[in-house]
Amino acid sequence: MTTKRDYYEVLGVDRDATDDQLKSSYRKLALNYHPDRNPGNKEAEEKFKEASEAYEVLRDSQKRRIYNQFGHQGLEGSGFSGFSGFEDIFSSFGSIFEDIFGFGTGRRSGSRAQRGADLRYDLTLDFMQAALGTETQIDLQKMEVCPSCEGSGCEPGTYPETCGTCNGTGQVSRSQGFFTVRTTCPHCSGNGQSIPHLCKGCKGNGQVMVNKTVSVKFPAGVDSGSRLRLTGEGEGGVYGGPPGDLYVFINVKPHEYFQRDNIDIHCQVEISFIQAALGDSISVPTLNSKKTLEIPKGTQPGDLFRFRNNGIPSLKTGQRGDQIIQVLIKTPTNITKKQKSLLREFDKIGNNKMSSKLKNIFRDGSAKTG
Repeated sequence: MTTKRDYYEVLGVDRDATDDQLKSSYRKLALNYHPDRNPGNKEAEEKFKEASEAYEVLRDSQKRRIYNQFGHQGLEGSGFSGFSGFEDIFSSFGSIFEDIFGFGTGRRSGSRAQRGADLRYDLTLDFMQAALGTETQIDLQKMEVCPSCEGSGCEPGTYPETCGTCNGTGQVSRSQGFFTVRTTCPHCSGNGQSIPHLCKGCKGNGQVMVNKTVSVKFPAGVDSGSRLRLTGEGEGGVYGGPPGDLYVFINVKPHEYFQRDNIDIHCQVEISFIQAALGDSISVPTLNSKKTLEIPKGTQPGDLFRFRNNGIPSLKTGQRGDQIIQVLIKTPTNITKKQKSLLREFDKIGNNKMSSKLKNIFRDGSAKTG
């Protein structure tokens, strides 16, 4: 697997570089490695794509913040996966190329179709929902294909026409010294077509804002930071393009009794010192119900017990972790005179005798009272 280089290294700038510095650096690299200037040069093509991806991330304040904090993996988690090719680069940058180079790219896709935007939704689940799995519904407000014109932007019964300004090329040319400068057509914005009769439902945009409820099923074992991708549930494509995806990022509330450690869960139970001394059978809550825990005689504070395969399922293997129970021994506070008398009698019998080590210390005079 190829490892991506650091974006700041790609552009040759410091991590605190300004927008102007980023733009200046990218301009030099793009001029040098532009595919029209390096026909058939695969290495130049890859460097052009690499520089374009780096500039696309670092010029966007939100993407740059994610990258600075989490690196390439963080960008992938937010839905950014780079460019698919040159046309994707030229389409994404649009007029930026004209601003940087002073002329157009000399390319157009030949199609108005554009993929819809990806969406992010942050959802909070209860501990038990995440541990055992759940299905819930989320409400979204997003752009979808206009039902009136089916995304064409035209009034039903009408069709787009070839742009008379650029004759359908999407670009206009003018002479500038030894170069023929091509810029995006100002009339059709590079589409090569114009719409004489705009759809009344979407005003020619091909999309309308809608409220939609989406059902999401979460497998058992999801945790804070988990991400679910719902293909095709993002915003609708433009002019026949495919829809984007919906990314659901999960946050899990803490539980009042259980604590999670990967696929294991931890809990604490209180027992009396009588139960600890003599042993007992107690009922302990689990993720699914309750289970009997055998307390052996002579149990000490902090002792750990384990219920095998009673933890959380692994998302990768399905294997369940364990439930680990820590014993806390509760000392009674409000006791009756009779209980006090019995405890003193118990103490006299010898269960709380001074250790031989302490006796030796006092016998040798090493410990003295003031």
